[in-house]
Order: sequence, then C-alpha cells, then structure tokens
Amino acid sequence: MFAYVDLETRVSQNHPLRRIKVLADTALAGMDRELTAIYEPMGRHSIPPEQLLKASLLQIIYGIRSERQLVERIDDSMTFRWFLDLGLDGGVWVPTVYSHNRDRLLTTEVARQFLSAIVEQARQKGFVSNEHFSVDGTLLQAWASIKSYEKKPEESKPGDDPPSGAPPVASTPKDEVSNSPKGKDVIRDFRGEKFANATHRSKTDPDARLARKSDNTATKPSYLGNALMENRSGLVVQGEVRLACSDGGETGAALAMIDREEGDHQITLAADKGYDTKDFVECLKDMATTPHVAQNKTAHRGSSVPDEIAKTPEYAVSIRCRKRIEQVFGWVKLAGCLRQVKIRGKKAVDALFVLALSAYNLVRMNNLMAVKV
Repeated sequence: MFAYVDLETRVSQNHPLRRIKVLADTALAGMDRELTAIYEPMGRHSIPPEQLLKASLLQIIYGIRSERQLVERIDDSMTFRWFLDLGLDGGVWVPTVYSHNRDRLLTTEVARQFLSAIVEQARQKGFVSNEHFSVDGTLLQAWASIKSYEKKPEESKPGDDPPSGAPPVASTPKDEVSNSPKGKDVIRDFRGEKFANATHRSKTDPDARLARKSDNTATKPSYLGNALMENRSGLVVQGEVRLACSDGGETGAALAMIDREEGDHQITLAADKGYDTKDFVECLKDMATTPHVAQNKTAHRGSSVPDEIAKTPEYAVSIRCRKRIEQVFGWVKLAGCLRQVKIRGKKAVDALFVLALSAYNLVRMNNLMAVKV
C-alpha cells in the first residue's frame, strides 16, 4: 500500500541532464542575492525564480512548444521533477501562472547574468578562449502577422527606424475579414498597399519590424538576434536582440557585445562579408580588435580589411572557425523552437533569446565534458 520513491535513483547516472543540472545549479547559486531581490515574499504564492528559470531551460532543450505542454511534461516526468527539485507529490503550476511569472521574473539582466555564470564555469574548465571570437546575427520571426500591420497614427519623425539595407516592402496578402463597429463583417483589401517600417506598425507586436534575409525571401515581422562566440569550443559568450532594420543593425550589436567583454588585451573578431564596412573595421581597431572579417571584394568595391591581415594564417583559422556560429543559430531555431518566437515585445524576446544561448552552452558543455572524461 505504501511505496517510497527516491527520484535521484530513478534518473540514470549517464543521463545528460545530470551534468547540465550541476552546471545550472552552480550558476544559480551565484545569483542567489539577485534572484531573492526579485522574488516577492508578500501576496499570492509565486514560482521560485530558480525553478522557473530551470523549467524554461527544459522547455528550450527539449523543444517544447507551449507552456501548457511543458507543465504536462513536468507533471508526468520523474526526470523533469528531479531536475526542478520537485517532489513526486509536489504540485505543478498552472500554465497561465507560469507564463505570468516568467514574463515578470525572466528579464534580460537575469538572463545575461545566468549566461555569464555559465561562461565562467566553462572558462574555469579551459573551454573558453579569451582572444579569438566570432560574431553574427539572424532574424527571429515575430509572433505577428503581416495582416496585423496598420498605418501609424502619426507620421514618423526623422530618424525613426532608419533603413539598414532593407528597402520598404510592398506586400499583397489576401483579403482579411474584420469586424466593423456595427458587428458586420467587412472585407479589407490589402492588394496594392505598401508596408514600410517608417509608416506602418503591427497591432499585435509593435516592436516587430519588417525584414527579410535576402532579396529572394519573403518579408516578415522579425527581430534581429545577435551572438558573440569564442572560437576554441564554439560557446556563446554574449548575446542580444535588437529591432530589425534599426538600432544599428548587426554591426552595432557586434560593437556593443565586444564592449561588454572584460579585458583590454588584443583580440580577433571573425565575421562574414556583411560586416566588411569601413566604419566597422575602423571601430574594431580603436577597440584593440583585429578584424578577421571575410573580405567582400565585389565589382567596383574594395575590402576594408587590409590584405596583410587577410594573408596571415590566424586569419584563415578565424574564417574557418567562424562557421560554427551558424550551428548555434540552427540549434536555437530548430531544437529550441525559436524560429518564430511565441512571445511579444523586444524585452521579452531578448531575455528568451539569451536564455536559449545559455541552454545551447549547457548542451555543448555536456558534450565537451563527456569527451574530456
């Protein structure tokens, strides 16, 4: 009639979550003061920030697409309960309560501090290089439709949403059925209407911006995710989300992430041809950074990267290692289900993207530690 189940014995000793749990708990232990400060002791019972953050890690690592599915998995899985330090008879949260607390507690500052704590553990294990880095950006599709765009109530001021290589886009989606003030269905005809970031904005996600990866792809409401990777083991050391087609673009994000890195020693930075601009290369030199940017020698245009740098063997190694950052974005979008984010607002997307980079580091470090053993 009675049975005592120890969750510790029910999880295999070779389970990959064992190393990940140790790394995550160590990082959270160093954030105890900050997490305690954001936890409200008064009022309705809330979810502890440590459990909430680790539950979000499980959602990303296992590619669980919704909070409701995550709560169901936690309720059914002894492995998930063990990872979250929940007893077998412990109550599980309501999905809406989990979503509300995640949006309130999981901020960009908390996500960045957690990423820094993970990177510091990797540095202590000798996995991280302090001299050689790579940078890149990718578009994250926003949780908004092109049909949610409408004209801004006021004309945009000069300098609002400056273009960053993406021209205004003409879109011709199908007709939309909307409700009139009298309750009757009215057909809104979008055909022939032009949409641009300077004149239109989404009703569902005002922070989303129209952007496209290339001239051959469709324009969609998006955010710009950026990551700074060290070249030794392919671990991400910095990350941030910016508004697409504004905020300085990928080059502005790269300079900001380099500036947040500690130390004033000389480093190298690898990047693709899109970063080969005069202003960006000059800024790198002023920041004690050697530009290992892929040269863009197209017709009627010369590269801003000097040939004496491009001919060095270190440059060739950086260009070869740079491609690893595409694996980061591929994992975050496919395995982590962030190809299209399920939340709205730049701050929320920024925090979730940085946490996804931390999840990637944990999975990558687990593999590195397994090989090292």
